[in-house]
Amino acid sequence: MARLPQEREHRMRKNDLYEIRKISDIRDMLYDCGERYAERTAYYVKDEPGGPYRSIRYKQLRSNLDGLGTSLLALGLKGKKIALIGENSYEWALTYCTVSSGVGVVVPLDRELPLSELKNLMIRSGVDAVVYSRRMEKAVLEAAGELPQLEYLIGMGAETSEGKRYSFWELVWEGERKVKNGDRSYMDTPVDPNVMSVLLFTSGTTGLAKGVMLSQKNIVSNVMNMSKYVNASGYIGLSVLPMHHTYEMTCHILTGMYWGVSIGICEGLKYIQKNMEELHPNVLLAVPAIFEAMYKKVWRQAEKSGKAKKMKKGLSMSKKLHLGQTPAARKMFKEVHEAFGGEDRLWISGGAAIDPGVIEDFRAMGFNMIQGYGMTENSPIIAVNKDFYSKPASAGLPMPGTDVRIVNADESGIGEIICKGPSVMLGYYENPEETSKVLKDGWLYTGDYGYFDKEGFLYVTGRKKNVIVTKNGKNIFPEEVEYYLNKSDYIAEVMVYGLEEENGETVVCADIFPDFAMIEAHFGETTEEELRKVLKRELDRINEQMSTYKWVRRFDVRHTEFEKTTTRKIKRHLAGHNSAEK
Repeated sequence: MARLPQEREHRMRKNDLYEIRKISDIRDMLYDCGERYAERTAYYVKDEPGGPYRSIRYKQLRSNLDGLGTSLLALGLKGKKIALIGENSYEWALTYCTVSSGVGVVVPLDRELPLSELKNLMIRSGVDAVVYSRRMEKAVLEAAGELPQLEYLIGMGAETSEGKRYSFWELVWEGERKVKNGDRSYMDTPVDPNVMSVLLFTSGTTGLAKGVMLSQKNIVSNVMNMSKYVNASGYIGLSVLPMHHTYEMTCHILTGMYWGVSIGICEGLKYIQKNMEELHPNVLLAVPAIFEAMYKKVWRQAEKSGKAKKMKKGLSMSKKLHLGQTPAARKMFKEVHEAFGGEDRLWISGGAAIDPGVIEDFRAMGFNMIQGYGMTENSPIIAVNKDFYSKPASAGLPMPGTDVRIVNADESGIGEIICKGPSVMLGYYENPEETSKVLKDGWLYTGDYGYFDKEGFLYVTGRKKNVIVTKNGKNIFPEEVEYYLNKSDYIAEVMVYGLEEENGETVVCADIFPDFAMIEAHFGETTEEELRKVLKRELDRINEQMSTYKWVRRFDVRHTEFEKTTTRKIKRHLAGHNSAEK
Protein backbone atom coordinates (compact mmCIF):
# COMPACT_ATOMS: atom_id res chain seq x y z
CA MET A 1 0.00 0.00 0.00
CA ALA A 2 1.34 3.43 -0.96
CA ARG A 3 2.41 5.81 1.77
CA LEU A 4 2.26 9.56 2.02
CA PRO A 5 4.81 11.66 0.17
CA GLN A 6 7.08 11.93 3.19
CA GLU A 7 10.01 10.73 1.07
CA ARG A 8 9.00 13.12 -1.70
CA GLU A 9 9.36 16.05 0.71
CA HIS A 10 13.05 15.32 1.05
CA ARG A 11 13.79 15.07 -2.65
CA MET A 12 11.41 17.67 -4.12
CA ARG A 13 11.99 21.40 -3.96
CA LYS A 14 9.31 24.04 -3.61
CA ASN A 15 9.38 24.97 -7.31
CA ASP A 16 9.23 21.39 -8.56
CA LEU A 17 6.22 19.83 -10.28
CA TYR A 18 5.17 16.21 -10.59
CA GLU A 19 5.42 14.71 -14.06
CA ILE A 20 2.05 13.96 -15.63
CA ARG A 21 0.70 12.19 -18.70
CA LYS A 22 -1.53 14.04 -21.15
CA ILE A 23 -5.17 13.05 -21.64
CA SER A 24 -7.66 14.49 -24.13
CA ASP A 25 -10.92 13.60 -22.38
CA ILE A 26 -12.36 11.46 -19.59
CA ARG A 27 -12.88 8.43 -21.82
CA ASP A 28 -9.28 8.66 -23.00
CA MET A 29 -8.18 8.75 -19.35
CA LEU A 30 -10.26 5.71 -18.38
CA TYR A 31 -9.09 3.70 -21.37
CA ASP A 32 -5.52 4.42 -20.28
CA CYS A 33 -6.39 3.51 -16.68
CA GLY A 34 -8.00 0.28 -17.86
CA GLU A 35 -4.61 -0.82 -19.21
CA ARG A 36 -2.27 0.91 -16.78
CA TYR A 37 -4.12 -0.17 -13.59
CA ALA A 38 -6.12 -3.12 -14.98
CA GLU A 39 -5.91 -5.38 -11.91
CA ARG A 40 -5.97 -2.60 -9.34
CA THR A 41 -9.17 -1.84 -7.42
CA ALA A 42 -10.94 1.19 -8.87
CA TYR A 43 -13.87 1.24 -6.42
CA TYR A 44 -14.84 -0.30 -3.12
CA VAL A 45 -18.63 -0.63 -2.88
CA LYS A 46 -21.21 -2.19 -0.60
CA ASP A 47 -24.11 -4.21 -1.92
CA GLU A 48 -26.13 -3.52 1.22
CA PRO A 49 -25.85 -0.97 4.05
CA GLY A 50 -23.47 -2.13 6.76
CA GLY A 51 -22.21 -5.00 4.65
CA PRO A 52 -18.63 -5.69 3.59
CA TYR A 53 -16.87 -3.73 0.87
CA ARG A 54 -16.24 -5.52 -2.42
CA SER A 55 -13.79 -4.57 -5.13
CA ILE A 56 -14.40 -3.36 -8.70
CA ARG A 57 -11.22 -3.38 -10.76
CA TYR A 58 -10.14 -0.83 -13.35
CA LYS A 59 -10.52 -3.34 -16.19
CA GLN A 60 -14.14 -3.89 -15.12
CA LEU A 61 -14.67 -0.13 -15.03
CA ARG A 62 -13.43 0.06 -18.63
CA SER A 63 -15.79 -2.74 -19.68
CA ASN A 64 -18.76 -1.16 -17.87
CA LEU A 65 -17.98 2.20 -19.48
CA ASP A 66 -18.10 0.74 -22.98
CA GLY A 67 -21.20 -1.30 -22.18
CA LEU A 68 -23.23 1.61 -20.82
CA GLY A 69 -22.08 3.95 -23.58
CA THR A 70 -23.00 1.46 -26.28
CA SER A 71 -26.51 0.97 -24.86
CA LEU A 72 -27.16 4.69 -24.40
CA LEU A 73 -26.20 5.35 -28.02
CA ALA A 74 -28.47 2.49 -29.11
CA LEU A 75 -31.35 4.24 -27.33
CA GLY A 76 -30.76 7.28 -29.50
CA LEU A 77 -29.27 9.47 -26.78
CA LYS A 78 -26.32 10.73 -28.83
CA GLY A 79 -25.97 14.47 -28.20
CA LYS A 80 -28.83 14.48 -25.68
CA LYS A 81 -28.86 15.79 -22.12
CA ILE A 82 -29.16 13.18 -19.38
CA ALA A 83 -29.96 14.10 -15.79
CA LEU A 84 -28.17 12.21 -13.00
CA ILE A 85 -29.73 12.08 -9.53
CA GLY A 86 -28.74 10.01 -6.52
CA GLU A 87 -26.40 9.46 -3.63
CA ASN A 88 -22.71 8.68 -4.19
CA SER A 89 -22.22 5.33 -5.89
CA TYR A 90 -20.14 3.51 -8.46
CA GLU A 91 -23.12 3.71 -10.82
CA TRP A 92 -23.23 7.50 -10.38
CA ALA A 93 -19.54 7.94 -11.24
CA LEU A 94 -19.81 5.50 -14.17
CA THR A 95 -22.79 7.37 -15.62
CA TYR A 96 -21.07 10.76 -15.32
CA CYS A 97 -17.96 9.51 -17.12
CA THR A 98 -19.86 7.62 -19.82
CA VAL A 99 -22.36 10.33 -20.74
CA SER A 100 -19.93 13.25 -20.64
CA SER A 101 -17.32 11.63 -22.89
CA GLY A 102 -18.97 10.16 -25.92
CA VAL A 103 -22.75 10.21 -25.44
CA GLY A 104 -24.04 13.71 -24.72
CA VAL A 105 -24.28 16.15 -21.83
CA VAL A 106 -24.58 14.95 -18.25
CA VAL A 107 -26.67 17.11 -15.90
CA PRO A 108 -25.86 16.22 -12.26
CA LEU A 109 -28.63 17.34 -9.89
CA ASP A 110 -28.65 17.65 -6.11
CA ARG A 111 -30.81 14.85 -4.77
CA GLU A 112 -31.68 16.94 -1.70
CA LEU A 113 -33.49 19.58 -3.74
CA PRO A 114 -37.28 19.77 -3.33
CA LEU A 115 -39.16 17.88 -6.02
CA SER A 116 -40.44 21.13 -7.54
CA GLU A 117 -36.88 22.37 -8.07
CA LEU A 118 -35.74 19.07 -9.54
CA LYS A 119 -38.59 19.26 -12.05
CA ASN A 120 -37.85 22.86 -12.94
CA LEU A 121 -34.13 22.19 -13.44
CA MET A 122 -34.91 19.23 -15.69
CA ILE A 123 -37.24 21.48 -17.71
CA ARG A 124 -34.67 24.31 -17.88
CA SER A 125 -31.90 21.99 -19.03
CA GLY A 126 -34.11 20.12 -21.50
CA VAL A 127 -33.10 16.62 -20.47
CA ASP A 128 -34.36 13.65 -22.48
CA ALA A 129 -33.44 10.98 -19.95
CA VAL A 130 -32.72 10.62 -16.26
CA VAL A 131 -30.53 8.11 -14.43
CA TYR A 132 -31.51 7.77 -10.78
CA SER A 133 -30.80 5.75 -7.65
CA ARG A 134 -33.26 3.48 -5.91
CA ARG A 135 -33.82 6.07 -3.15
CA MET A 136 -34.81 8.68 -5.75
CA GLU A 137 -37.18 6.42 -7.68
CA LYS A 138 -40.41 7.75 -6.13
CA ALA A 139 -39.46 11.40 -6.70
CA VAL A 140 -38.29 10.78 -10.27
CA LEU A 141 -41.40 8.83 -11.23
CA GLU A 142 -43.59 11.56 -9.79
CA ALA A 143 -41.65 14.22 -11.71
CA ALA A 144 -41.76 12.16 -14.91
CA GLY A 145 -45.56 12.20 -14.83
CA GLU A 146 -45.38 15.96 -15.41
CA LEU A 147 -42.42 15.92 -17.81
CA PRO A 148 -43.52 14.19 -21.02
CA GLN A 149 -40.21 15.05 -22.74
CA LEU A 150 -38.47 12.47 -20.54
CA GLU A 151 -38.14 9.53 -22.92
CA TYR A 152 -36.02 7.25 -20.75
CA LEU A 153 -36.05 6.59 -17.01
CA ILE A 154 -32.99 4.54 -16.06
CA GLY A 155 -33.03 3.15 -12.53
CA MET A 156 -29.77 2.11 -10.89
CA GLY A 157 -31.73 -0.24 -8.66
CA ALA A 158 -34.28 -1.39 -11.21
CA GLU A 159 -34.22 -5.14 -11.83
CA THR A 160 -35.90 -5.24 -15.24
CA SER A 161 -36.71 -2.89 -18.13
CA GLU A 162 -40.31 -2.12 -19.04
CA GLY A 163 -41.80 0.58 -21.27
CA LYS A 164 -39.66 3.70 -21.00
CA ARG A 165 -38.24 2.52 -17.68
CA TYR A 166 -34.90 0.76 -17.96
CA SER A 167 -32.67 -1.22 -15.64
CA PHE A 168 -29.24 0.42 -15.42
CA TRP A 169 -27.36 -2.86 -15.12
CA GLU A 170 -29.36 -4.53 -17.89
CA LEU A 171 -28.22 -1.71 -20.17
CA VAL A 172 -24.60 -2.16 -19.07
CA TRP A 173 -24.64 -5.94 -19.62
CA GLU A 174 -26.50 -5.71 -22.93
CA GLY A 175 -23.98 -3.13 -24.12
CA GLU A 176 -21.05 -5.33 -23.06
CA ARG A 177 -22.52 -8.21 -25.10
CA LYS A 178 -22.75 -5.94 -28.13
CA VAL A 179 -19.14 -4.85 -27.68
CA LYS A 180 -18.00 -8.47 -27.57
CA ASN A 181 -19.89 -9.05 -30.81
CA GLY A 182 -17.99 -6.23 -32.49
CA ASP A 183 -20.09 -3.13 -31.79
CA ARG A 184 -17.66 -0.19 -31.59
CA SER A 185 -20.24 2.60 -31.80
CA TYR A 186 -19.29 4.11 -28.44
CA MET A 187 -15.56 3.40 -28.57
CA ASP A 188 -15.22 4.99 -32.01
CA THR A 189 -17.41 8.00 -31.33
CA PRO A 190 -15.16 11.08 -31.43
CA VAL A 191 -15.18 13.34 -28.37
CA ASP A 192 -15.05 17.08 -29.05
CA PRO A 193 -13.11 18.47 -26.05
CA ASN A 194 -14.30 22.03 -26.68
CA VAL A 195 -18.09 21.67 -26.45
CA MET A 196 -20.30 21.45 -23.37
CA SER A 197 -20.28 17.96 -21.87
CA VAL A 198 -21.33 18.75 -18.29
CA LEU A 199 -24.06 21.14 -17.14
CA LEU A 200 -23.84 21.94 -13.43
CA PHE A 201 -26.35 24.10 -11.60
CA THR A 202 -25.00 26.35 -8.87
CA SER A 203 -26.64 26.33 -5.45
CA GLY A 204 -29.63 28.59 -5.02
CA THR A 205 -33.32 28.55 -5.70
CA THR A 206 -34.49 27.45 -9.14
CA GLY A 207 -34.79 31.04 -10.30
CA LEU A 208 -31.32 31.96 -9.05
CA ALA A 209 -29.37 28.80 -9.90
CA LYS A 210 -27.12 29.30 -12.90
CA GLY A 211 -26.14 26.46 -15.23
CA VAL A 212 -22.35 26.24 -15.53
CA MET A 213 -21.29 24.79 -18.90
CA LEU A 214 -18.06 22.78 -18.77
CA SER A 215 -16.22 21.02 -21.57
CA GLN A 216 -13.91 18.02 -21.52
CA LYS A 217 -11.00 20.42 -22.05
CA ASN A 218 -12.07 22.39 -18.96
CA ILE A 219 -12.24 19.29 -16.79
CA VAL A 220 -9.21 17.28 -17.89
CA SER A 221 -7.04 20.43 -17.83
CA ASN A 222 -8.00 20.80 -14.19
CA VAL A 223 -7.18 17.16 -13.51
CA MET A 224 -3.77 17.31 -15.18
CA ASN A 225 -2.68 20.66 -13.75
CA MET A 226 -3.81 19.78 -10.23
CA SER A 227 -1.79 16.59 -10.50
CA LYS A 228 1.39 18.63 -10.99
CA TYR A 229 0.99 19.75 -7.36
CA VAL A 230 -0.55 16.67 -5.74
CA ASN A 231 0.51 13.06 -6.33
CA ALA A 232 -2.00 10.46 -5.15
CA SER A 233 -0.52 7.47 -6.94
CA GLY A 234 -1.71 4.17 -5.50
CA TYR A 235 -3.68 5.66 -2.61
CA ILE A 236 -7.03 4.57 -1.21
CA GLY A 237 -9.66 7.32 -1.01
CA LEU A 238 -13.01 7.65 0.74
CA SER A 239 -15.68 9.53 -1.23
CA VAL A 240 -17.51 11.64 1.35
CA LEU A 241 -18.76 14.75 -0.45
CA PRO A 242 -21.68 14.58 -2.90
CA MET A 243 -20.52 13.71 -6.39
CA HIS A 244 -22.81 16.26 -8.03
CA HIS A 245 -20.40 18.93 -6.74
CA THR A 246 -17.49 19.52 -9.10
CA TYR A 247 -15.05 19.65 -6.16
CA GLU A 248 -15.70 16.02 -5.31
CA MET A 249 -16.13 14.84 -8.89
CA THR A 250 -13.11 16.53 -10.45
CA CYS A 251 -10.68 16.66 -7.55
CA HIS A 252 -11.36 13.30 -5.95
CA ILE A 253 -13.11 10.95 -8.36
CA LEU A 254 -11.55 11.95 -11.69
CA THR A 255 -8.13 12.99 -10.39
CA GLY A 256 -8.15 9.91 -8.18
CA MET A 257 -8.76 7.63 -11.16
CA TYR A 258 -6.07 9.48 -13.10
CA TRP A 259 -3.59 8.39 -10.41
CA GLY A 260 -5.04 4.89 -10.01
CA VAL A 261 -6.59 5.60 -6.61
CA SER A 262 -8.93 2.97 -5.15
CA ILE A 263 -12.07 4.91 -4.23
CA GLY A 264 -14.34 3.71 -1.44
CA ILE A 265 -17.94 4.92 -1.37
CA CYS A 266 -18.79 6.33 2.07
CA GLU A 267 -22.16 5.26 3.46
CA GLY A 268 -22.92 8.76 4.76
CA LEU A 269 -21.48 11.52 6.93
CA LYS A 270 -22.23 9.72 10.19
CA TYR A 271 -20.36 6.65 8.92
CA ILE A 272 -17.11 8.41 7.98
CA GLN A 273 -15.07 7.08 10.89
CA LYS A 274 -16.59 3.59 10.60
CA ASN A 275 -15.82 3.40 6.88
CA MET A 276 -12.30 4.74 7.50
CA GLU A 277 -11.71 1.93 9.97
CA GLU A 278 -12.95 -0.57 7.36
CA LEU A 279 -11.03 0.74 4.34
CA HIS A 280 -7.94 2.33 5.95
CA PRO A 281 -7.91 5.14 3.35
CA ASN A 282 -4.87 7.35 3.03
CA VAL A 283 -6.44 10.25 1.14
CA LEU A 284 -9.56 12.21 2.09
CA LEU A 285 -11.14 15.27 0.47
CA ALA A 286 -13.71 17.13 2.55
CA VAL A 287 -15.06 20.54 3.46
CA PRO A 288 -13.95 22.47 6.58
CA ALA A 289 -17.10 21.52 8.51
CA ILE A 290 -16.16 17.83 8.29
CA PHE A 291 -12.50 18.28 9.21
CA GLU A 292 -13.36 20.67 12.04
CA ALA A 293 -15.89 18.17 13.40
CA MET A 294 -13.20 15.47 13.29
CA TYR A 295 -10.81 17.84 15.06
CA LYS A 296 -13.29 18.62 17.84
CA LYS A 297 -13.99 14.91 18.26
CA VAL A 298 -10.27 14.23 18.73
CA TRP A 299 -10.02 16.81 21.51
CA ARG A 300 -13.24 15.75 23.22
CA GLN A 301 -12.01 12.19 23.28
CA ALA A 302 -8.67 13.38 24.67
CA GLU A 303 -10.42 15.34 27.43
CA LYS A 304 -12.71 12.41 28.20
CA SER A 305 -9.75 10.04 28.55
CA GLY A 306 -7.72 12.54 30.55
CA LYS A 307 -5.01 12.81 27.88
CA ALA A 308 -5.65 16.37 26.72
CA LYS A 309 -2.71 17.92 28.61
CA LYS A 310 -0.31 15.25 27.37
CA MET A 311 -1.57 15.79 23.83
CA LYS A 312 -1.06 19.57 24.03
CA LYS A 313 2.52 19.04 25.19
CA GLY A 314 3.09 16.61 22.35
CA LEU A 315 1.74 19.12 19.83
CA SER A 316 3.95 21.85 21.20
CA MET A 317 7.00 19.58 20.96
CA SER A 318 6.13 18.45 17.44
CA LYS A 319 5.77 22.04 16.21
CA LYS A 320 8.95 23.18 17.94
CA LEU A 321 11.01 20.33 16.47
CA HIS A 322 9.23 20.44 13.08
CA LEU A 323 8.36 16.76 13.28
CA GLY A 324 5.47 17.15 10.84
CA GLN A 325 4.88 14.08 8.69
CA THR A 326 7.61 11.97 10.27
CA PRO A 327 7.41 8.53 11.88
CA ALA A 328 8.08 10.22 15.23
CA ALA A 329 4.94 12.36 14.96
CA ARG A 330 2.83 9.40 13.82
CA LYS A 331 4.12 7.33 16.72
CA MET A 332 3.49 10.14 19.21
CA PHE A 333 -0.13 10.44 18.06
CA LYS A 334 -0.69 6.79 17.23
CA GLU A 335 -4.14 6.67 18.84
CA VAL A 336 -5.39 9.56 16.72
CA HIS A 337 -4.13 7.88 13.55
CA GLU A 338 -5.76 4.58 14.51
CA ALA A 339 -9.07 6.36 15.09
CA PHE A 340 -9.05 7.33 11.40
CA GLY A 341 -7.99 4.01 9.94
CA GLY A 342 -4.36 3.77 11.01
CA GLU A 343 -2.79 4.63 7.64
CA ASP A 344 -0.73 7.66 6.64
CA ARG A 345 -2.88 9.96 4.55
CA LEU A 346 -3.27 13.16 2.61
CA TRP A 347 -6.15 15.36 3.68
CA ILE A 348 -7.35 18.12 1.37
CA SER A 349 -9.83 20.76 2.54
CA GLY A 350 -11.83 22.84 0.08
CA GLY A 351 -15.17 24.47 -0.55
CA ALA A 352 -14.57 27.20 2.05
CA ALA A 353 -11.81 28.59 4.23
CA ILE A 354 -10.74 26.41 7.14
CA ASP A 355 -9.28 27.43 10.48
CA PRO A 356 -5.51 27.22 9.78
CA GLY A 357 -5.03 26.12 13.39
CA VAL A 358 -6.81 22.87 12.51
CA ILE A 359 -4.36 22.24 9.67
CA GLU A 360 -1.37 23.17 11.85
CA ASP A 361 -2.41 20.78 14.62
CA PHE A 362 -3.23 17.89 12.31
CA ARG A 363 0.09 18.36 10.52
CA ALA A 364 1.88 18.34 13.87
CA MET A 365 0.12 15.05 14.62
CA GLY A 366 1.60 13.54 11.48
CA PHE A 367 -1.18 14.11 8.95
CA ASN A 368 -0.25 15.80 5.68
CA MET A 369 -3.10 18.29 5.40
CA ILE A 370 -3.46 21.06 2.82
CA GLN A 371 -6.20 23.24 1.41
CA GLY A 372 -7.16 24.59 -1.98
CA TYR A 373 -9.49 27.12 -3.56
CA GLY A 374 -11.76 27.07 -6.56
CA MET A 375 -15.25 27.45 -7.92
CA THR A 376 -17.50 25.48 -10.25
CA GLU A 377 -16.94 28.08 -12.97
CA ASN A 378 -13.25 27.02 -13.12
CA SER A 379 -13.88 23.26 -13.09
CA PRO A 380 -13.13 23.95 -10.08
CA ILE A 381 -9.54 24.41 -8.81
CA ILE A 382 -7.91 27.84 -9.12
CA ALA A 383 -5.18 27.48 -6.49
CA VAL A 384 -4.00 24.64 -4.27
CA ASN A 385 -1.09 23.90 -1.95
CA LYS A 386 1.48 21.37 -3.07
CA ASP A 387 1.51 18.15 -1.07
CA PHE A 388 5.20 18.71 -0.31
CA TYR A 389 5.20 22.52 0.08
CA SER A 390 2.29 24.34 1.70
CA LYS A 391 1.13 27.05 4.07
CA PRO A 392 -1.75 26.24 6.46
CA ALA A 393 -3.46 29.64 6.20
CA SER A 394 -3.15 29.90 2.43
CA ALA A 395 -5.41 28.60 -0.33
CA GLY A 396 -2.20 27.64 -2.12
CA LEU A 397 -0.38 28.59 -5.31
CA PRO A 398 -2.13 29.37 -8.60
CA MET A 399 -2.55 26.13 -10.48
CA PRO A 400 -0.14 25.57 -13.40
CA GLY A 401 -1.59 26.95 -16.61
CA THR A 402 -3.86 29.31 -14.68
CA ASP A 403 -3.12 33.03 -14.49
CA VAL A 404 -4.48 34.48 -11.25
CA ARG A 405 -4.54 38.20 -10.50
CA ILE A 406 -5.89 40.63 -7.93
CA VAL A 407 -7.78 43.62 -9.36
CA ASN A 408 -9.09 46.82 -7.79
CA ALA A 409 -6.96 46.21 -4.71
CA ASP A 410 -7.20 48.50 -1.69
CA GLU A 411 -4.30 49.94 0.29
CA SER A 412 -3.73 46.58 2.01
CA GLY A 413 -3.49 44.71 -1.30
CA ILE A 414 -6.90 43.04 -1.01
CA GLY A 415 -8.96 42.99 -4.18
CA GLU A 416 -11.10 40.75 -6.36
CA ILE A 417 -9.56 37.47 -7.52
CA ILE A 418 -9.74 36.88 -11.27
CA CYS A 419 -8.32 33.99 -13.27
CA LYS A 420 -7.72 32.91 -16.83
CA GLY A 421 -6.85 29.48 -18.22
CA PRO A 422 -8.08 26.27 -19.89
CA SER A 423 -10.42 25.38 -17.02
CA VAL A 424 -12.56 28.54 -17.20
CA MET A 425 -16.15 27.60 -18.07
CA LEU A 426 -17.77 28.11 -21.46
CA GLY A 427 -20.39 30.33 -19.81
CA TYR A 428 -23.78 30.12 -18.10
CA TYR A 429 -26.39 28.02 -19.92
CA GLU A 430 -28.81 30.20 -21.91
CA ASN A 431 -27.83 33.21 -19.79
CA PRO A 432 -25.58 35.59 -21.75
CA GLU A 433 -26.36 38.50 -19.42
CA GLU A 434 -24.98 36.72 -16.32
CA THR A 435 -22.10 35.30 -18.36
CA SER A 436 -21.00 38.78 -19.41
CA LYS A 437 -20.87 39.86 -15.76
CA VAL A 438 -18.24 37.28 -14.83
CA LEU A 439 -16.39 36.55 -18.10
CA LYS A 440 -14.50 39.56 -19.46
CA ASP A 441 -11.86 39.13 -22.17
CA GLY A 442 -11.38 35.51 -21.10
CA TRP A 443 -10.95 36.43 -17.42
CA LEU A 444 -13.23 34.87 -14.82
CA TYR A 445 -14.21 37.36 -12.14
CA THR A 446 -14.70 35.13 -9.12
CA GLY A 447 -16.53 37.51 -6.79
CA ASP A 448 -14.03 36.54 -4.07
CA TYR A 449 -11.61 38.95 -2.40
CA GLY A 450 -8.05 38.00 -1.58
CA TYR A 451 -4.35 38.84 -1.79
CA PHE A 452 -0.93 37.28 -2.50
CA ASP A 453 2.01 37.03 -0.14
CA LYS A 454 5.62 37.60 -1.22
CA GLU A 455 6.05 33.95 -2.23
CA GLY A 456 2.99 33.96 -4.46
CA PHE A 457 0.62 32.10 -2.12
CA LEU A 458 -3.02 33.14 -2.43
CA TYR A 459 -5.14 34.07 0.58
CA VAL A 460 -8.93 34.34 0.24
CA THR A 461 -10.54 36.85 2.58
CA GLY A 462 -14.23 36.53 1.69
CA ARG A 463 -17.03 36.92 -0.83
CA LYS A 464 -17.44 40.29 -2.53
CA LYS A 465 -21.23 40.18 -2.14
CA ASN A 466 -20.98 39.53 1.61
CA VAL A 467 -18.65 42.43 2.46
CA ILE A 468 -19.92 44.79 5.15
CA VAL A 469 -19.01 48.42 4.39
CA THR A 470 -18.97 50.80 7.36
CA LYS A 471 -19.87 54.49 7.25
CA ASN A 472 -16.15 55.30 7.30
CA GLY A 473 -15.53 53.11 4.25
CA LYS A 474 -13.99 50.17 6.13
CA ASN A 475 -14.52 46.73 4.58
CA ILE A 476 -15.41 43.91 6.96
CA PHE A 477 -15.41 40.33 5.71
CA PRO A 478 -18.05 38.31 7.60
CA GLU A 479 -16.01 35.16 7.00
CA GLU A 480 -13.12 36.60 9.03
CA VAL A 481 -15.34 37.47 11.99
CA GLU A 482 -17.03 34.07 11.75
CA TYR A 483 -13.61 32.43 11.85
CA TYR A 484 -12.95 33.91 15.31
CA LEU A 485 -16.46 33.13 16.57
CA ASN A 486 -16.33 29.54 15.38
CA LYS A 487 -13.24 28.93 17.51
CA SER A 488 -15.43 29.24 20.61
CA ASP A 489 -16.38 26.01 22.35
CA TYR A 490 -19.82 27.46 22.97
CA ILE A 491 -20.70 28.34 19.37
CA ALA A 492 -21.71 25.55 16.99
CA GLU A 493 -22.65 27.70 13.99
CA VAL A 494 -22.72 31.41 13.28
CA MET A 495 -23.53 33.85 10.51
CA VAL A 496 -22.27 37.44 10.60
CA TYR A 497 -23.91 40.33 8.73
CA GLY A 498 -24.16 44.11 8.75
CA LEU A 499 -27.20 46.09 9.89
CA GLU A 500 -27.61 49.74 9.00
CA GLU A 501 -29.13 51.86 11.74
CA GLU A 502 -31.22 55.03 11.37
CA ASN A 503 -28.19 57.26 11.92
CA GLY A 504 -26.44 55.66 8.94
CA GLU A 505 -23.98 53.66 11.02
CA THR A 506 -23.50 50.01 10.12
CA VAL A 507 -23.15 47.62 13.02
CA VAL A 508 -21.82 44.06 12.90
CA CYS A 509 -24.38 41.48 14.03
CA ALA A 510 -24.35 37.72 14.45
CA ASP A 511 -26.92 34.95 14.39
CA ILE A 512 -25.59 32.26 16.74
CA PHE A 513 -26.55 28.62 17.04
CA PRO A 514 -24.93 27.66 20.37
CA ASP A 515 -23.25 24.37 21.19
CA PHE A 516 -25.92 23.51 23.75
CA ALA A 517 -24.22 20.28 24.82
CA MET A 518 -20.96 22.06 25.64
CA ILE A 519 -22.73 24.88 27.46
CA GLU A 520 -24.72 22.42 29.55
CA ALA A 521 -21.57 20.44 30.33
CA HIS A 522 -19.84 23.56 31.66
CA PHE A 523 -22.76 25.52 33.17
CA GLY A 524 -25.55 23.02 33.68
CA GLU A 525 -29.06 23.78 32.50
CA THR A 526 -29.40 27.44 31.61
CA THR A 527 -32.32 29.78 31.12
CA GLU A 528 -32.51 31.89 28.00
CA GLU A 529 -31.17 34.87 29.94
CA GLU A 530 -28.25 32.85 31.35
CA LEU A 531 -27.50 31.48 27.89
CA ARG A 532 -27.28 35.00 26.50
CA LYS A 533 -24.92 36.01 29.32
CA VAL A 534 -22.59 33.11 28.47
CA LEU A 535 -22.55 34.10 24.81
CA LYS A 536 -22.13 37.79 25.63
CA ARG A 537 -19.01 37.01 27.69
CA GLU A 538 -17.69 34.96 24.77
CA LEU A 539 -18.34 37.78 22.32
CA ASP A 540 -16.60 40.29 24.59
CA ARG A 541 -13.57 37.98 24.80
CA ILE A 542 -13.50 37.35 21.06
CA ASN A 543 -14.01 41.02 20.15
CA GLU A 544 -10.78 41.87 21.94
CA GLN A 545 -8.93 39.80 19.32
CA MET A 546 -10.16 42.01 16.45
CA SER A 547 -10.02 45.66 15.43
CA THR A 548 -12.81 47.64 17.09
CA TYR A 549 -14.66 48.33 13.83
CA LYS A 550 -15.08 44.55 13.37
CA TRP A 551 -16.61 43.99 16.82
CA VAL A 552 -19.92 42.15 16.98
CA ARG A 553 -22.28 44.63 18.63
CA ARG A 554 -25.52 42.67 18.50
CA PHE A 555 -26.44 39.01 18.36
CA ASP A 556 -29.42 36.74 18.11
CA VAL A 557 -29.68 33.20 19.47
CA ARG A 558 -30.99 30.44 17.24
CA HIS A 559 -32.38 27.16 18.55
CA THR A 560 -32.18 25.34 15.23
CA GLU A 561 -29.27 24.79 12.86
CA PHE A 562 -28.90 26.95 9.77
CA GLU A 563 -30.11 25.47 6.52
CA LYS A 564 -27.06 24.29 4.59
CA THR A 565 -25.97 23.11 1.19
CA THR A 566 -24.91 19.49 0.71
CA THR A 567 -21.31 20.62 1.27
CA ARG A 568 -22.30 21.93 4.70
CA LYS A 569 -22.13 25.65 3.86
CA ILE A 570 -24.77 27.92 5.38
CA LYS A 571 -27.28 29.19 2.86
CA ARG A 572 -26.91 32.88 3.60
CA HIS A 573 -29.77 33.93 1.35
CA LEU A 574 -32.16 31.77 3.38
CA ALA A 575 -30.87 32.70 6.85
CA GLY A 576 -33.14 35.23 8.50
CA HIS A 577 -31.36 37.96 10.44
CA ASN A 578 -33.81 40.76 10.84
CA SER A 579 -34.37 40.24 14.55
CA ALA A 580 -30.89 40.76 15.98
CA GLU A 581 -31.08 41.65 19.63
CA LYS A 582 -28.88 43.91 21.71
